[in-house]
Amino acid sequence: MSDKSDKTPDFMTKAKFGKLVDSAVLSLNLTYMDAIIHVCEQNVIELEDIKKYVSPVLKAKVEVEAMNLNFLEKNAELPFE
Repeated sequence: MSDKSDKTPDFMTKAKFGKLVDSAVLSLNLTYMDAIIHVCEQNVIELEDIKKYVSPVLKAKVEVEAMNLNFLEKNAELPFE
């Protein structure tokens, strides 16, 4: 049998990206914003391309975090749509 990891590309999905971000938040004690950057660096994803990987749930988590840190006004939304 051949090594599957050498033959098949590992495609990123919204669900997989979200799980990787959540895992980084829990295991590395990162904020969601830092975890997204960490996951992008680990998987060679350009930060400009994350829009297609951010699910509505992940977007909401980042928005809440940004509001709590006063990076975003309490009634503002992130432009991921």
